[in-house]
Amino acid sequence: MLVVVLALLAALSNAAASVLQRRAAADEPEGGAGVRQAVRWLGRVLRRPYWVAGAGMLALSTVLQAAALGVGGLALVQPLMAAELLFTLVVGSVVFHRRPDRGTWLAFAALAAGLAAFLTSVAPAAGRSTASAGRWIVATGMVLGAVVALVVTARAVRGAPRAGLLGLASAVSFSLTAALLKEVTGRIPDGVGAVLGTWPVYATAAAGAVAFLLLQSAFRAGTLAASQPALTLGDALTSVALGWALFGEQITLGVRVVPAVIGVALMGAGAAGLARAPSVSGGWDAASRSPGDDVSRPVP
Repeated sequence: MLVVVLALLAALSNAAASVLQRRAAADEPEGGAGVRQAVRWLGRVLRRPYWVAGAGMLALSTVLQAAALGVGGLALVQPLMAAELLFTLVVGSVVFHRRPDRGTWLAFAALAAGLAAFLTSVAPAAGRSTASAGRWIVATGMVLGAVVALVVTARAVRGAPRAGLLGLASAVSFSLTAALLKEVTGRIPDGVGAVLGTWPVYATAAAGAVAFLLLQSAFRAGTLAASQPALTLGDALTSVALGWALFGEQITLGVRVVPAVIGVALMGAGAAGLARAPSVSGGWDAASRSPGDDVSRPVP
């Protein structure tokens, strides 16, 4: 039960952080393309109260997730984190004072249910608490390659596709951060001095910083309806892969292949529904609402 409570609280904190920081980003004009403009935009948005509150929730989520990973494996924690999708809509309805359209609710629900079903079905047995340096080199190289490819592709598109690609790049980076946190917590029995004197704690900070910057870029590029599913699903699925590759969390499907297939089908249906949802175009989590915009309903 402790793992369940910690993971759900981490999911709620993550959702609140995303909504609050997207709220700050929606208040700030994009200000053009280019690194200089992006840095100026980030400098302005970092001073907004919504962003500061979101940063606090993100820090709390990191602590809660680290605590959950300390008592459970990646593949046990991540299915519970799928609740973040629905928490995002609930918190967003309060912060933006409007409800997402029905299509977005149904799509997010299908994605969350499908992800939870898939990850529960393929949940690996608990593995090692730490990984060898060789495994870390290979896994980190593959993750960095994927992040670079996603960022380069995102630069060629605009709007929802760009937000989704940057959200996925951030997700992959966050999953690496979670795996590194698992490595750090696994070394705690050796003593605080041993933890601070080795590379994982500093690599965790570096990976977290990259994930953070990519997340802000995703919020700047488009709506939560475009970036949040990619962020949540990408983080969960990549974490399962890293749990297997790094910590030896073995997957044995057997008869559980049926719910795994159902989970994949639900995720596909959710993704297809989300592509058609009006909220993806920005009608739900925009800072202001233009006259006649009917893609979202005000919250009474």
